[in-house]
Amino acid sequence: RITEELAAHNRANPDRPAAPFAVNQIVHKSNDRLESDLATCAKWQVPIVITSLGAREDLNTAVHGWGGITLHDVIDDRFARKAIEKGADGLIAVAAGAGGHAGRLSPFAIVQEIRQWFDGPLALSGSIATGDAVLAAQAMGADFGYIGSPFIATTEANADPAYKNGIVAGKASDIVYSNLFTGVHGNYLRASIEAAGMDPDNLPEGDLKTMNFGGGDNKDGGSKPKAWKDIWGSGQGIGAVTEVESVADRVDRLEREYRAARARLAL
Repeated sequence: RITEELAAHNRANPDRPAAPFAVNQIVHKSNDRLESDLATCAKWQVPIVITSLGAREDLNTAVHGWGGITLHDVIDDRFARKAIEKGADGLIAVAAGAGGHAGRLSPFAIVQEIRQWFDGPLALSGSIATGDAVLAAQAMGADFGYIGSPFIATTEANADPAYKNGIVAGKASDIVYSNLFTGVHGNYLRASIEAAGMDPDNLPEGDLKTMNFGGGDNKDGGSKPKAWKDIWGSGQGIGAVTEVESVADRVDRLEREYRAARARLAL
């Protein structure tokens, strides 16, 4: 469906062709869907595959085999080097404040360290919700600003309306950083944690042994609320999101902000 609709768009809008799309794959060994999902990506020759929680040379080779590229999520320089050694084409630096699984490093620190040795494609993730922030990401050395949470609050997004409204109503202080839900630290909407009957300010520590990114229940028998079904990931930049709107309107807004920021700096 994606390839067919994009092809139709390109035929109807030759002056505004669609950008390459990407599919996100969790590479952790508990993801029992990985092989079948990767086969689907191969069938449709997905141009960009985003990988996380494990760098695998065989996966990168497979994607390269159909002409695609891989971008790997990293939270520090050590993981960045490992990803490139395993054949990733580019990196996504997941800094402090990013929605969902996220690191603790300042965006200035992680981009600076990676750029000391890597000159390939680099995206920056972490509280980027305005065109100003996209320009700032480029100024510090990233090629792209990687925006997630603002696009959850769009009419096209396949997300619970309460999730969308929670992003619109929230701000940075409504984000909770915890490793309870997957075993890996991430940022989540406080309201979704409260709705699950838990105290966001007194969450126990998670356990890496319980990490389960497969299609079944949690390893604790399914009693724990599950990210991302019950506990909703969100970044700290949501204070900039004031309404649910179409993707086109959000992109237009980002462009206006980006151009205005450039003008302020006389760039």
